[in-house]
Formats: sequence, structure tokens, C-alpha cells
Amino acid sequence: MGAKRHGAQLVLIRHAPIAQAGILCGRTDAPAAVDPGHAALVAARLDGVSLAATSPALRCRQTAQALWPDHGAPEDARLWEQDFGRFDGAAYADLPDLGVLCTKDLAAHIWEDGESFDQLSQRIAPVVQELAAQAYEQQAPLAAVVHAGVVRAAIGLTLGVPWAGLGFEIEPLSITRLRVGPEGAFSVISSNEVA
Repeated sequence: MGAKRHGAQLVLIRHAPIAQAGILCGRTDAPAAVDPGHAALVAARLDGVSLAATSPALRCRQTAQALWPDHGAPEDARLWEQDFGRFDGAAYADLPDLGVLCTKDLAAHIWEDGESFDQLSQRIAPVVQELAAQAYEQQAPLAAVVHAGVVRAAIGLTLGVPWAGLGFEIEPLSITRLRVGPEGAFSVISSNEVA
């Protein structure tokens, strides 16, 4: 395998912070508070990375526009954040106490009228595979602007233990890089890179 093949990456960028802090935003379509200076610092770390996809969420589209002002990208509904059901959009202080759960049990917890992290992982697996295959075919780093849950799920899928992704911190406007090969993403190069 030549050095060029080692450049194939799937780069996942979490959207900028939401404008209204303190609420649980899964499917709630909240706008982002994009700081142009911070976005420029992040964009500088993405030199040579092409934008391939974005979640349809407004906060992701706004972030993608700030990072790649001259390039659009297809929206993929499979890249939406986890659906927290009737608690989506609720203040953190109003969320139910789930008690002490191990990571595996937390991943299996299905939010009322929503989905579990395990279900999120199953939902994004095909699009992560498709984007990874595209990056490998082009032998170039390709990016998607997504949500923290999507990044965690992609990490878990790469590790072969989907719920393990819940153990990773994913800050707003952070970058996670996955190495890809002919079978998809196979290793985590870095996670939670911040400018």
C-alpha cells in the first residue's frame, strides 16, 4: 500500500454550538452560534479536506457554510442526531434521571417516542460506510458536518463496539478523523481536535 492510500480519511466535524444553550437538541432544529474567527481557525485545520455531506439540521448546514463558504454538500437525513423523542428540546434540568447505567445499558436506552444510541448507530452505519468508500476510492480526506451523537456512533462502529463511542468527548466545532480502507473505516486517527 503506497503512501497515497494512507491519506484516505473520513473527517467528521461537529456543528458549532447552538444559539440557545442548555437544551437537549436531537431533532430540534436549533440554529448555530457560529463565531467567524473560530470557524476560520477550524477551516485552516481542514486544508485539503473536501466537504462530502451534512446533516439536514440547520446548525450543521450553517457550520458547513462557515467552513466551506464556496462549496455546498448534499444533505443526508441518516446523519440527523439521535431522536430524544418527547424530551427533544427540553431543558437539561427537566430531563428524567436515568439512574446509574453502564455505557452498554445507556446505549440501549430508548427515549420515549425516540430512539436509542444503538438505533442511531444502526441508522448511520450505511452512510458512514458509503462516505468511507468514497474517500478510499478518491484517496482523499472527505468530511461530513454532523452531530456529537453521530460522531460517537461512527467511532463506536470503527472500533467494532458501537456503545464504546459514548466514552468519547466531542466538543462543538471539533474534528474527528477516521482512517478508511476498502472495507470502510478501520481506525481512529484522532478525535475531538479543537482549534
